[in-house]
Amino acid sequence: MDYDLIVIGGGLAGAAISRSLAEAGRRVLVLERTSAFKDRVRGEILLPWGVAEARTLGIHDVLMSRCGREVRYFDVRVAHAPRMPARDLAETTPARTGALCFQHARMQQVLLDAAANAGAEVRRGVHVAGLTPGRPPTVTVDEADGGRTELAARLVIAADGRDSAMRRLAGFAERRDRAATVVAGVMVAGLNAPDGNVTLIQDPGVGQLSVIAPLGDDRHRLYFCYDRRGPGPAGPLSGDRSWDDFQAACVGVGVPQEWFEGSRIAGPLASFDGADTWVEDPYRNGIALLGDAAAASDPAFGSGLSLTLRGVRLLRDQLLATDDWEAAGRAYAAEQQAQAASLRRVTSWLTTLWFEPGQEADHLRAQALPRLGEDPTRMPDFVGLGCDAPSDENARRRLFGEA
Repeated sequence: MDYDLIVIGGGLAGAAISRSLAEAGRRVLVLERTSAFKDRVRGEILLPWGVAEARTLGIHDVLMSRCGREVRYFDVRVAHAPRMPARDLAETTPARTGALCFQHARMQQVLLDAAANAGAEVRRGVHVAGLTPGRPPTVTVDEADGGRTELAARLVIAADGRDSAMRRLAGFAERRDRAATVVAGVMVAGLNAPDGNVTLIQDPGVGQLSVIAPLGDDRHRLYFCYDRRGPGPAGPLSGDRSWDDFQAACVGVGVPQEWFEGSRIAGPLASFDGADTWVEDPYRNGIALLGDAAAASDPAFGSGLSLTLRGVRLLRDQLLATDDWEAAGRAYAAEQQAQAASLRRVTSWLTTLWFEPGQEADHLRAQALPRLGEDPTRMPDFVGLGCDAPSDENARRRLFGEA
């Protein structure tokens, strides 16, 4: 057999699992389609529960030393509500840490280098032309020099993102939530926003919010999120020509106009569908789906990177616990499915509370928001707890002021 593990995709999920398994002495091959990572408007906020996973996986110090910065405070501003102090994440989360922010493309390169330094073989600029489940599973690769190679491994991991081609090749059926939110994002230079906060500014009455994350090097990632059924922009906010409209949308939801003075675009401006996607059983017959290929969370809630590292840790632990990787794959799939479903329940409630238009949602907000103002613990702590936040019926009733 050629390898213990072939990992398709060298992003956060693929690089992190490759580093862990190579460090444990497994023969690992990483196949990455791109020759160089570029800004593609991807998440750059690792919430405290994700930081805890990074620590467990041994990549936290690598990220902090090469590309990351701790952002200690989480500042939530709600239209027509009293201003609350910014939350001190290091004092109020189980991980006792702030969020970890970084430029996504830089993070990918740092972790892929770390996987290679741990002993993984990395091939870039290659195209996976075929993926065949079985014992062993096989991967057909079109090499950069024009050749074609078939490789076998004990396990193949598909970690090629939200729009995973490998998921389709291997015959996994994607499930998709209703497409409620649209997320537009851009990297900005010279933004006059606070540098020590992740800032969330929202107006639930119109179903819109903006998120601002400081990345260092005079860069911020700025998002504008809205419900496609509500009073959002007339068309997609994409490309440089939409920069003025993007600014206006952010200001309309409450971002101070003066923050934009002297700022400029430092990367692509793009919009995308915020719907959750997932696979009910992300392991089958020698192939495991990992990261967004297994379950992608609505980016409006900033939990995708943390969910990815939770999945990496679950799969790593199972693979290192036994030589029966078939059993390990099945156990991982069950755990990952349960964790993603828990997060999905919580964010679906928040989608109703923050975004959904209509009289029924307005009634829920009128009932819930005053009680949340009186007792913020009614809000499921997806920032500090993520998948571990209570997501049962009692938690739902508390959030919506029914209990």
